[in-house]
Amino acid sequence: MNEKSLSLWEKIELVTKEALIKKVLHPIPTHYQIIEEKGIQFIVRILENLDKKDKAKKKQKAKQKESNSNFNPFLPYEKDLFIADIHNHHVLILNKFNVVNHHLLIITREFESQDSILTFEDFTSLWTVLKQINGFGFYNGGKISGASQHHKHLQFIPYPLVKEIDTLPINNLILANKHEAQIITLTFFPYLQAIVFFEDIKQKSASELGKMTLEYYYKLLNTLNIDIEDKIPSKNYNLLITKDWMMIIPRSQEKFESISINSIGFAGALLVKNQAELELLLQHKPFKILTHVGITN
Repeated sequence: MNEKSLSLWEKIELVTKEALIKKVLHPIPTHYQIIEEKGIQFIVRILENLDKKDKAKKKQKAKQKESNSNFNPFLPYEKDLFIADIHNHHVLILNKFNVVNHHLLIITREFESQDSILTFEDFTSLWTVLKQINGFGFYNGGKISGASQHHKHLQFIPYPLVKEIDTLPINNLILANKHEAQIITLTFFPYLQAIVFFEDIKQKSASELGKMTLEYYYKLLNTLNIDIEDKIPSKNYNLLITKDWMMIIPRSQEKFESISINSIGFAGALLVKNQAELELLLQHKPFKILTHVGITN
């Protein structure tokens, strides 16, 4: 089959298969359990082996030390992880160390800071993927929000995350509170957040959706009192985006004790490194942990 005739999903599957054969893609084995709190089924993944990732990080640090500069794994990105060009500004690649299958990164072609504001081009590129694949996008806006690389990258994960849950653990709750008001905050969540809903996306192009989403993005930031100065938001934040809604959560801390939290945590999917962290999570429960790293509602 001509590779140019493949759908985006077929390209993702093909590149994933070849990257596994070439051993340039390093899935991190996990097992999971579902923990229910306040009617939300949280997915908790437990890492089985971090050795691969730790060794790779040591290699990266060694490379950075040798070059006496800030090593950037996205500039250049690994060609064997490349899936597609997204317009002129972004490239779609596989996440080299994936916890879930087909975890994608939408990276800027040239360096932009992960601390900087999201742009029309960022949202248009994300919608280009979101319109073709059933899943959700997210952005970790700054180190406190869970960003591990300085080079700007949005992320995308296809559904389902686990076989028991079709979309995101919080999706049905949010849709049940859909309101004519453009922006809402849910008192159900004990941490500060703001949500906006999308309408008629099938009738709009990725570019039209990018423009609309950028406007909503600024309105959400304004609602949450996140100011912009020199293209940098005043607070780190997490952003979740589905075909139906977008949500922003301001952050106050990167971790709850040793447990790191990024955007996926606020979607209802948490990651712990070992049994001790799992017991910590079970003791304090997800909402307490999320509230600790967010801002009290």
